[in-house]
Amino acid sequence: MSRPDRAPTLKEIAERAGVHVSTASRVLRQPEPVDGWSDSARRVREVAAELGYRPNLWAASLRTRKTTTLGVVMPRLTDGVVATTYQGIEEAATKAGFSVLLSSPPDDLDAQRRAIDLLVGRQVDGLLLSSLHLPGGPFVDSLGLGPLPLLTVTRHADAGLPFVVGDDYHGGSLAAQHLLDRGHRRIAIIAGPGHASTARDRRDGFVDTLAAASVVLTPDRIVPSRFDVDGGVDAARILLGREPRPTAVFAVSDTVAIGVLGVARDLGLRIPEDLAVVGYNDIPVVAQLPVPLTTVRSPAHDIGATAVRSLLELVHGHDVESNRLPVELVVRNST
Repeated sequence: MSRPDRAPTLKEIAERAGVHVSTASRVLRQPEPVDGWSDSARRVREVAAELGYRPNLWAASLRTRKTTTLGVVMPRLTDGVVATTYQGIEEAATKAGFSVLLSSPPDDLDAQRRAIDLLVGRQVDGLLLSSLHLPGGPFVDSLGLGPLPLLTVTRHADAGLPFVVGDDYHGGSLAAQHLLDRGHRRIAIIAGPGHASTARDRRDGFVDTLAAASVVLTPDRIVPSRFDVDGGVDAARILLGREPRPTAVFAVSDTVAIGVLGVARDLGLRIPEDLAVVGYNDIPVVAQLPVPLTTVRSPAHDIGATAVRSLLELVHGHDVESNRLPVELVVRNST
């Protein structure tokens, strides 16, 4: 009988490449070739490719008690900005030699708890949580994660956890100042869900900047909503049905702003002559709308990649600082 095919060993690769086994092991632990590699290191990679070598991650995890896997909990993955953030997460993790286990539960605490329990059961080395509800502390404490490294991404909470987010307070301030500079004083905000730090920070930056200019938003000019188009439609029907109608609206996400534009169209309002609209995130579609949307651009991909790098610092036992990445206003025809 012929000998069955089997995976090549590190020793065989090292012998054929003419290097020590420890050298071959060190080279093959790298996720991808790096600049400045020696000829022998490149030869190890070539031999490994020729022989069809695949690292035994299960055996490695038994030796190191690490799985080189990160858990990620992100709701609404169909949302463009969330998907872009996840792309940044996955690319940065792959570059570092880590794989990602993703769970995308509904944005409620019970569903998140089940998702986190599942990922912890898979023995992930660290956890990224993008859907933490304010205030966050009691929920995190109830998870019983022990020493498992945890970092929040896109949202933060009053829980003492490190986070990586966009500078949403500044983004709300940029939107307010832009509308003030356009001469608007009868202004309103569709403020998103109260449990999300993204919505709260954008609202606070917006309201504070208006107040500094002696423009006070009364409670009827601040309408909560979901983070989707239908949420924007429902909130806009309430807001634009009131008299006197606002001349400008800030929606704390682009999907909400799209709902506002639809209601404005149904009411026969011209954009921006009758109603100026500002969104948030700069998802690709808003530049292609019949009236391109003014919005605040948040660096979603960079947020995801930065979050992975910070989490890996925690995994390796280092302290990290929370990070708010800069945002920018993108002015288009809707204002």
